[in-house]
Amino acid sequence: MIKKLFASLAVALSLVGGASAAGGALHLDKFPVERVQDEAALQRGAKLFANYCLNCHAAAFMRYNRMRDIGLSDEQIKANLLFASEKVGDTMKVAMSAKDAKDWFGATPPDLTVIARSRASHYGTGADYLYTYLRGFYRDDTRPTGWNNTVFPSVGMPHALWELQGEQRMAGDGHGKLELTKPGKLSAKEYDAAVADLVAYLQWMGEPGQIQRTKLGTVVLIFLAGFMFLAWRLNSAFWKDIK
Repeated sequence: MIKKLFASLAVALSLVGGASAAGGALHLDKFPVERVQDEAALQRGAKLFANYCLNCHAAAFMRYNRMRDIGLSDEQIKANLLFASEKVGDTMKVAMSAKDAKDWFGATPPDLTVIARSRASHYGTGADYLYTYLRGFYRDDTRPTGWNNTVFPSVGMPHALWELQGEQRMAGDGHGKLELTKPGKLSAKEYDAAVADLVAYLQWMGEPGQIQRTKLGTVVLIFLAGFMFLAWRLNSAFWKDIK
């Protein structure tokens, strides 16, 4: 399994590694990191992932039942996230074969289990990258899929969320400014919020224990603060009569 994980990570890096190929510094918008601690946001992101990403991208190192950690019951997982013969204990795989994916897209879509961790760079976190990338698609008639991306020029992936965002086109000056030419189901603000939820889920999926670790760390810090106060008072009481 470790070999498969490294192989998946290598594919992900190779497919999304050319983000700044067009030259110049890559600008990434800041992802609202507090969403990773918001169970409701993670649940919404999990539903978006199952509906829009899991058709092509697997998360083969994540089991559906791990989403109990973000507050979902087995019944909720079955009702909202399982669509075929999958079971709650299964890993998040796709039915599409690697051969078909390569024939259709030119390369096998990468596994997304650790995609948020793989994209961290000096430009920003992996979550910053994904948050900007998923909001940077625009219509480009020169591309085989009809789509391009400001973060990843000449991207092979079509815009999976176009029904929600609508269609953007590059402004006339061609300097990276996008303008919405066809509205989607969501307003710009609603779409940004939905992408933030999805990216929060991808960030959580790469390290599912982070919420519990943060909660435990908070408890430990409170305990240490209380212990230091008691130790200080005990030390003062012990030395008060000693000159």
